[in-house]
Amino acid sequence: MLPFIERLLRPLRRPRVKLSKQAQFEHVSLGTEYGGYAVIPTRLDESSVVYSFGVGTDISFDEGLIALRGVTVHAFDPTPRSLEWVKAQTLPKQFVFHPWGVANYDGSAHFHAPKDPTHVSHTLVESGNVGTGTVEAPVLRLQTIMERLGHDHIDLLKMDIEGAEYDVLDDLLGSKLAVPQILAEFHHFRSGIPLEKTQRVVTALEQAGYVAFNASPSGYEFSFVRPDLLPGIS
Repeated sequence: MLPFIERLLRPLRRPRVKLSKQAQFEHVSLGTEYGGYAVIPTRLDESSVVYSFGVGTDISFDEGLIALRGVTVHAFDPTPRSLEWVKAQTLPKQFVFHPWGVANYDGSAHFHAPKDPTHVSHTLVESGNVGTGTVEAPVLRLQTIMERLGHDHIDLLKMDIEGAEYDVLDDLLGSKLAVPQILAEFHHFRSGIPLEKTQRVVTALEQAGYVAFNASPSGYEFSFVRPDLLPGIS
């Protein structure tokens, strides 16, 4: 019994990302425990631009947001099992899929297959947690994707991209792209990524004016908002 309890307590004892402050804004949680995020629905509507990176085989958050606010979600994932899964689904018309990855450059990248072949998530991060196969797929910067899709802004950005989020967020902050809400899963303690890497990018987001309004119990998923870009939220 003691070893079992120890395994349960270990995640709670693990060091966590430190937030300089956490805001209290009215929000809702959408999606499954695996694929869900908290979001501030205020001012999201049919005209909003929503990008969702990392489809995998769970679009519960996207479907929830579509049902709640009538938004169009542009979803992205270039990996094989996700492509096959999307093709087999009956999807709402507001779910628009693109077979591209996101990175801090335009070109192609080698995505490493998961160590467990029953898992769906591929990663750009090389570590002992990946399998032996790779697949080459196109990747684009956020700014390039916006140009291709004819968007001059993003209202909501959601990312679950298996360790590539650090470079993408650095690129976003360096480009001064103003996104009101950013929802991201970080992958410290996984794929050989240290906690310090997540702490650095979270601190950079805070310095750019973002505050966290939700953090998952696991300490991996965070929802950030820039209040100056969403005046009137409460």
